[in-house]
Amino acid sequence: MHAKDILIDGFGRIHEEVHAAVEGLDADGLNARPGPDANSVAWLVWHLTRVQDDHVADAFGLDQVWLSGGWEKRLGLGLPRHDTGYGHTSAKVARVRVDSGDLLTGYHDAVHEQTLGALRTLAAKDLERVVDERWDPPVTLGVRLVSVLSDDLQHVGQAAYARGLVRSAAS
Repeated sequence: MHAKDILIDGFGRIHEEVHAAVEGLDADGLNARPGPDANSVAWLVWHLTRVQDDHVADAFGLDQVWLSGGWEKRLGLGLPRHDTGYGHTSAKVARVRVDSGDLLTGYHDAVHEQTLGALRTLAAKDLERVVDERWDPPVTLGVRLVSVLSDDLQHVGQAAYARGLVRSAAS
């Protein structure tokens, strides 16, 4: 198995879990915050998708789907164009509200397709290419992709947990 196949499988698992976390939740469920400063399912899925979109696009020299695909306008969150949710205060988390899970999964599906397209082009030597020299040591493409994979897996797990809390409170 090649490294790119492992990455494709990993991002595929995130994709499946995003759909599972969102499925069947109405707007109230998506936007519910299990505690006053907790993240909602909507914020978590939006954020993990924005991070994937931002980081993969940057690493491969692609346009962010958020902007090129019109998702910024469709979701209409009123946040700065390049906001990914990093460092959001509780007040900013509260601004990320969606009317439909289809919007979240639609954006995620579009980012997932761009990610898969980029990953399919990889050769093993590509993973050694430096994509960010601001760190010591500089960040390679392989390290960046594993970082995104790790971050997304953590956030989709949080979304699944938040979903469980929201559904439990509703019953």
